[in-house]
Amino acid sequence: KLFSQGYAVPPGQTYTAIEAPKGEFGVYLVSDGSTKPYRCKIKAPGFAHLAAMDFIGRHLFLADIVAIMGTLDVV
Repeated sequence: KLFSQGYAVPPGQTYTAIEAPKGEFGVYLVSDGSTKPYRCKIKAPGFAHLAAMDFIGRHLFLADIVAIMGTLDVV
């Protein structure tokens, strides 16, 4: 049984975000009017932390990168 069985979502798209303890948690949802979502993308708080690693870790040693990853808590 599908969790969305019986619910018809109107066609369209939406992005909703909340402030989670580790950063912004967002969900992008696209519906074509059926009971299943056409597209559902989830943006976890750790995504922005990993995207910043190129800037943060430039000109550092590998051991420093490991310590930085531990402090960012990207889980």
